[in-house]
Amino acid sequence: MKKALVLLNMGGPNSLDEVSLFLKNMFSDKHILPIPNRLVRSLVAWIITKRRTPIAQENYRQLGGKSPLVSHSNHLRDALQERLGDEWIVTLAMRYTPPFAHEAIEELQTATISHLYLLPMYPHHSTTTTDSSVEDFLMYMSMAHWDVTTTIMGHYYAFQSYNEAIVTSILENIEHKEIATTSLIFSAHGLPQSVIDKGDLYEKHIEAHVEILKKMLREKGVVFADVTLAYQSKVGPMKWLEPSLESALEKQKEYKKALIYPIAFTVDNSETEFELSIEYAHKAKELGYDSYRVVPALNAHPMFVDALTKMVQNA
Repeated sequence: MKKALVLLNMGGPNSLDEVSLFLKNMFSDKHILPIPNRLVRSLVAWIITKRRTPIAQENYRQLGGKSPLVSHSNHLRDALQERLGDEWIVTLAMRYTPPFAHEAIEELQTATISHLYLLPMYPHHSTTTTDSSVEDFLMYMSMAHWDVTTTIMGHYYAFQSYNEAIVTSILENIEHKEIATTSLIFSAHGLPQSVIDKGDLYEKHIEAHVEILKKMLREKGVVFADVTLAYQSKVGPMKWLEPSLESALEKQKEYKKALIYPIAFTVDNSETEFELSIEYAHKAKELGYDSYRVVPALNAHPMFVDALTKMVQNA
């Protein structure tokens, strides 16, 4: 018998043709678009998808015609499989694009699994990510009548080995002599304030995580010109978490140098490789920055693989 590890994530288009599927599934999710009536939610999702698909396709075209999350996730899966060994099966289950939860379950049912571990690739808990992915997987397990001992792994933003990987990655992406004159901005994916007001833990987890990393950097004697938190990816007229990344860049422009760390993401995607690395790079240039760099998400960084391995083995 083997143990199974399933990495849960939102997914991303595997091709330009999948962009509309990605958007339709995302905006049909009750955790993303909290409209109680399913038919009304589906109609609104269809309208949003039709309007946003051409724009999104152009963005993905600039990234090579697909989401970078796809290949990064495959590399991470393979690295964890090698690290955990033959006693384990490591696979992926995406929320909005293939491979879907039901496909992962079908794959695992062909083996004899003694224990299933579900690992959301979201270090901070949110109803819009963690709950959405976990509930989706458990629903398909029930539909498949698959009864297996299951461990659902929660948030891990405070896990020491994980944060050591982040600090190492930050320092790998800046020369020591530039640290004192560079502003470090932790950029997190934003959420509507209304989601937080209903009790979502995301903002609290993000803020606590930033404080942990600031302390770890100080203990290593690493002192940036400034360290701050900002939120990206706002859409629509609703109030979202603040400050926005745009306002943070405006406020920090006196330093002329910015290093961005995508604190909410463990795997690179369009929000990091397009929004941060292209769109906000243009904004930084307009604001007169001499240097603007984005630290890659951890992806399959050896220290991240080690951290996840420890988390799973100790779960």
